Amino acid sequence: MPLLPLEPCVYPADLFEDRDVSAENLDRWWVLHTKPRAEKALVRRLLRDGFAFFLPLYERRWVNRGRKHQSHLPLFPGYVFLRGDNEGRVASLTTNLVVQALPVADQRQLTDDLKRVYRLMESLQPMTPETSLQPGQCVTIAGGPLEGLEGRVVQQSRPWKFVVEVRFLQRGVSVELEQWMLEPAADCLAQTT
Repeated sequence: MPLLPLEPCVYPADLFEDRDVSAENLDRWWVLHTKPRAEKALVRRLLRDGFAFFLPLYERRWVNRGRKHQSHLPLFPGYVFLRGDNEGRVASLTTNLVVQALPVADQRQLTDDLKRVYRLMESLQPMTPETSLQPGQCVTIAGGPLEGLEGRVVQQSRPWKFVVEVRFLQRGVSVELEQWMLEPAADCLAQTT
């Protein structure tokens, strides 16, 4: 039984369709560092005011006193991704839910990272937040619903964990895959050698 129903985690629905992420474009990503446990309250305000945002969520399930519970928690606690101009940044700061708005120097890299996280969310695979990323081999998924997705793999035990990094935060999201689904990524080999 969910404690609270799933709320919108991306607005607008076409947020990750191809857009101009050049430095000249005033519509850019901001990383909002929120007060503790204020991510969903901030997202409700952004949605009400019509500002574009992304709050990556994962489903957590547990049993307490014989009852099953589930909740949707932020993959990156304390962070909400705002897409907009300086007006959106200022509006978020006036909510009293944001500690600071972090500027993003490499807009293209953050956009690519967030697109991959969103694709993982859409796949409905069970996800796990990763707080400290370990160096691993860059791979491409060769089969299944995530075919073509690139990331890093961390082998902790069988099955393998495939990690999509949000390098700006130095955090990531992982899903469990079988080894046969992974192959070395051609364009990442130069980075790892």
